[in-house]
Amino acid sequence: MGFIEEIARRRTFGIISHPDAGKTTLTEKLLLFGGAIQEAGAVKSNKIKKGATSDFMEIERQRGISVATSVLAFNYKDRKINILDTPGHKDFAEDTFRTLTAVDSVIVVIDVAKGVEEQTEKLVEVCRMRNIPMIVFINKLDREGKDAFDLLDEVEQKLKLNVTPLSFPIGMGYDFKGIYNIWEKNINLFSGDSRKNIEETIAISDINSPELETIVGDKPANTLREELELIEEVYPAFDRNEYLNGNLQPVFFGSALNNFGVRELLDCFIEIAPTPRPKEADTRLIKPEEEKFTGFVFKIHANMDPKHRDRLAFIKVVSGTFERNKPYLHVRHGKNLKFSSPNAFFAEKKEIVDISYPGDIVGLHDTGNFKIGDTLTEGEILNYKGIPSFSPEHFRYVNNADPLKAKQLEKGLDQLMDEGVAQLFTLEMNGRKVIGTVGALQYEVIQYRLEHEYGAKCSYENFPAYKACWVKPQDPKNEEFAEFKRVKQKFLGKDKYGQLVFLADSEFSIQMTQQKYPSVKLYFTSDFHEKE
Repeated sequence: MGFIEEIARRRTFGIISHPDAGKTTLTEKLLLFGGAIQEAGAVKSNKIKKGATSDFMEIERQRGISVATSVLAFNYKDRKINILDTPGHKDFAEDTFRTLTAVDSVIVVIDVAKGVEEQTEKLVEVCRMRNIPMIVFINKLDREGKDAFDLLDEVEQKLKLNVTPLSFPIGMGYDFKGIYNIWEKNINLFSGDSRKNIEETIAISDINSPELETIVGDKPANTLREELELIEEVYPAFDRNEYLNGNLQPVFFGSALNNFGVRELLDCFIEIAPTPRPKEADTRLIKPEEEKFTGFVFKIHANMDPKHRDRLAFIKVVSGTFERNKPYLHVRHGKNLKFSSPNAFFAEKKEIVDISYPGDIVGLHDTGNFKIGDTLTEGEILNYKGIPSFSPEHFRYVNNADPLKAKQLEKGLDQLMDEGVAQLFTLEMNGRKVIGTVGALQYEVIQYRLEHEYGAKCSYENFPAYKACWVKPQDPKNEEFAEFKRVKQKFLGKDKYGQLVFLADSEFSIQMTQQKYPSVKLYFTSDFHEKE
């Protein structure tokens, strides 16, 4: 198969939602269809000992939530599908925002009973800003939930999307009979028994034929006909170009837990979803079919294998092919690096790959060379844009709870900060270390991982800061900047890269500082490229 064909069969997408809408369960079921796993372990139920394939960190298994983005790939109907399952919990949103820089399209999962929730709104907004094509999957139809039309309205209003249903439920909750697939014109009956194989789909070419009554009964048949008529009048017909430009979002209904409606979603997805898309770098737009390799690091994960203490940098291949043992330029360091064992991920297994194509995600063993946002090329100097680092909103001093393990603590903190779990600031005045995070749950994760992965214990105490602002003086030598540093000295620290940061204690203090020292600029996100 040629290079262009390989690109054409790739589909790389992320799954996003509010926690508990069933994202990880959906990922599992997609893997099941791809034949990548034999049985699915529901994330919630303790009866199944297997645990969900995509949650490999111990803390995730205990809590039943995903805290790190997992990368999974499988083949289905001659397509190579790369899924990035993202954490839904808002304390880990940063990881999710970065992951969205590496996907070509997105599936948004919505819980039928809860409807659109706040975290979904934030994530969808990011997708809209970047015009990422989205498909909506309304999940948990076997439970009592909102009316299908009300849900579609809610999705339109709250998420500001323009939707068109490609499948529609017959009944809901207790009366749930199945799903009519508008896209393929057939009916999928629900048996309510998720352990059984999926019911055969019944093709119905004419919705008005009496055979509909025989299949679902009189009343549901009439309701379905009325609803489909309404859909035709109210919603735009599906147009693939509109979807690819991010202007139209198809909607599917189903129940991931009962393996229902998932195949319909997948079959339609592989037909309409975009192949790897071009990406904007700081110098030009890079197209996937270019011969020369380029790619960027969107995630770093330490200790994927607790036995080996390894660190993996996840790279999205944007153009060309990534080959094993071939030297590539690490743009920020300006030096060439070779990788003898690049990993690809098939469900739970990591495999060493010789060649990867645009759209693929490659895991590279990293000894500390990479930071999030780094670019690798075959020699061209360019940087990919738009990988944000947000201003933390929670701050705590970090103290070593075991003086004999100071080295382990330092190493652990260093590696976890490289992953982008949180940010570490060293105070100018006394050299004490402060951890800043976007969400409070991260402190638990850091403490847990320091102890279980690095053998180090830490304790926290509150540090009274409101926001971290990166400081950029117009002229580092002028009087005003010196005055700013003198007055604010006990609120100043350095981040990991030696950038000056002002840890402001209130919104008021930020405003006063900006008025009093107009030549000192404050930024709430550190765009990675300014740091070098």
